[in-house]
Amino acid sequence: MSKSLEKQNHFHVLLQIFIASTKLGLTSFGGPVAHLAYFKDEYIDRRKWLTDKTYADIIALCQFLPGPASSQVGISIGMLRGGILGGLVSWFGFTVPSIIILVVFAKLYQTFTLDGGGFIHSLKIVAAAVVLHALIGLGKKLTPDKTRLSIAIAAASLMLMFPSAWMQIVIILAAGLLGLKLFKDRAESNIEPFKVTISKKAGVVSLGILIASLIVLPLIARATDNRLVDIFDTFFRVGSLVFGGGHVVLPMIEREVVPPGLLSPDQFLAGYGMAQAVPGPLFTFSSYLGTLMEGIVGAIFATVGIFLPSFLLVIAALPFLNVLRQHSAFQGILMGVNASVVGILLAAFYDPVISSSIFDATDFALGVILFALLNIWKMPAWLIVLVGVGGGYIFGML
Repeated sequence: MSKSLEKQNHFHVLLQIFIASTKLGLTSFGGPVAHLAYFKDEYIDRRKWLTDKTYADIIALCQFLPGPASSQVGISIGMLRGGILGGLVSWFGFTVPSIIILVVFAKLYQTFTLDGGGFIHSLKIVAAAVVLHALIGLGKKLTPDKTRLSIAIAAASLMLMFPSAWMQIVIILAAGLLGLKLFKDRAESNIEPFKVTISKKAGVVSLGILIASLIVLPLIARATDNRLVDIFDTFFRVGSLVFGGGHVVLPMIEREVVPPGLLSPDQFLAGYGMAQAVPGPLFTFSSYLGTLMEGIVGAIFATVGIFLPSFLLVIAALPFLNVLRQHSAFQGILMGVNASVVGILLAAFYDPVISSSIFDATDFALGVILFALLNIWKMPAWLIVLVGVGGGYIFGML
């Protein structure tokens, strides 16, 4: 194949990634659990870019990493499809729509608010239907026997009783150890490999850049006393160290910006409320905060700062996943971890998905209809969003 044809094919692949990820970026309401459901519908069920097994392994890997897990899953899928540039395009399409909305909101937040709008509640019901659909699909694949189903139930119970990011990490680690003990003898000998164009050397370099940045950036920030460098350092640190996703990032960022007087509590909470109402990753809350602190340039520094660690971590991890998946011990660990992920998703389906969306019989009826359209009539998730919003208004008038 000639170089010009290779470039043309690569451009076509990148364009496919951009179209798919942008569609998700415009329609993926409901937070990280819902995002994984939307990804499964678009990338696995419809486009067949990955197998269910590979998708589950990528989710398990990203659960181990700090940062926004759903964004890292999207970046990983983009990288497997189109290399590092594919990961960047995937992130761009999924993230930029909500960045634009939140930057505009930051400029107009005193007069522009969607918090409490009826359509937001409808979107939460849509998310409940989408998450349930994905949960059933993943459950069939990842908990096919009583042992793994028991791990999932235990994980869900612990998360519901002790909800915290640290409990999630403990559950995943414990499930991995259980998997090593219980499932290593059930390892598959013919695991289908996936193509990774990133070298192991690049992975090691990427991890080195992350560690070096965590050490050097605070020193540069103190030495220069530059506001933009401070913003980048703050958000890079948060993106590197926070486990548990977007909701956990709230107290970490709040401590960085409110007590020093960079933002008022009202400004902070208004933006956080708006971030709940837009599609895409909750980490785009950083774009709102950066805009209030230093305008559009501040938004760029804050957004790049908080998401860059995700890229570095995914580049560091992906080249080694393929090799590790061939080992029986690692397969056993993944089987345990994947079962616990189903349980964690089940817990999240109850709280916050169901607890914040289904308040009465009307909500339940709309949720059942949306689930049926998705699960039985195979309606695409983006159309479910439109039907859910329209149905919410109609049901609200009855």
